[in-house]
Amino acid sequence: MRASKKQLKQNLALILIGSLLSAIPAMATTDREDQENLAKARAKLHQKETDHSAHENPNDKSLEFHGVFYGFLPCNDCTGIKATLSLKQKDNYLLVTQPAKESSREFYEKGKYSWDEKMQTVVLTPKKGGATIRHYHIENEGTLIQLNDDGTRITDNADRYVLKRSDTVKAREVHIH
Repeated sequence: MRASKKQLKQNLALILIGSLLSAIPAMATTDREDQENLAKARAKLHQKETDHSAHENPNDKSLEFHGVFYGFLPCNDCTGIKATLSLKQKDNYLLVTQPAKESSREFYEKGKYSWDEKMQTVVLTPKKGGATIRHYHIENEGTLIQLNDDGTRITDNADRYVLKRSDTVKAREVHIH
């Protein structure tokens, strides 16, 4: 009888251990789901607590005009000049121009730009001395209008001295007149 009680206890212990082991994967799946739900809840709570309004309206207005601007500018001895102006971070710019004529090469100009909020202008100052300082009026967030060397508006064919930011136009079109 002792042997049968001992055998019975062993069988019950095996059944209990077996049932516990079979329940572990079910508990692990439930725990994993609980952890994922908790992570989602934390992310949602963090998103509500984070104030993103500072990103939407930056204090430094010049940050609004980072980007690449394209245009086709008038030229005295060719049909026009393809221009690409890239206003980068840390007030750096790259201006690439190419006259629209056979076998014309691209010209690169690097330098710093500054933002004049009062005058609504961007002033490009090239790194190489002797190069022309360029002035652009900010018409709106996606349009720059080239100004004369003294910063005044160009009166002849003024509508042809326009650079448009790349994300405001559907495609980069080259208009040769």
